[in-house]
Amino acid sequence: MKSALANLSAAFALSMPATAALADSVDTLRDFIRDVKTGRAQFTQTVTSPDGAKKKTSSGSFEFSRPNRFRFVYVKPFEQVIVADGQKVWIFDADLNQASSRKFSSALGATPAALLAGGSLDKDFELAPVPATDAAKDGLAWVQATPKAKDGAFKSMRVAFRGKELAAVEIVDAFDQRSLLQFSQFAAGVAIAADAFQFRPPPGADVIEQ
Repeated sequence: MKSALANLSAAFALSMPATAALADSVDTLRDFIRDVKTGRAQFTQTVTSPDGAKKKTSSGSFEFSRPNRFRFVYVKPFEQVIVADGQKVWIFDADLNQASSRKFSSALGATPAALLAGGSLDKDFELAPVPATDAAKDGLAWVQATPKAKDGAFKSMRVAFRGKELAAVEIVDAFDQRSLLQFSQFAAGVAIAADAFQFRPPPGADVIEQ
């Protein structure tokens, strides 16, 4: 299947010296995980090959509700839905009319999606602010999150905030492929219907459960 997270404080943070903003970036991530229980956004995802020569771009929408519930809907260039209902993670590929599922714990573990949807920061990740020389170029405060487990599906992740608002997530996988998700229209604390995180395979779809 095809491969498949602004308010007054933002203005205040952008007016602070870069070193202070970066020093607070780890706390911003911790506050986000602790305090933001629901959210939704639009996203654009760019996947770059290890040599930087090839790029693939997709886009869609993202919703989450802690703990352990999220929904990614890819609409361009291919239709794909990824839903976590707290127990299982479902992936549905519209072109193939195929759905697969795995238990939440085995599908995610210490992954970016698990972190943003309610994972354990200090248990699973080493956190550090990204140096000002690397982060100042885009005006965002970045946090480096390196998984403590050395045999996972990705090497590192960076999470960016614009003030207190989630702005981007960048992932480097075990094969040095880089995925950048850039969020827009982010809304925190919104009401999301419970059935948004339920998935029922369409009639006639092939279903693979692991």
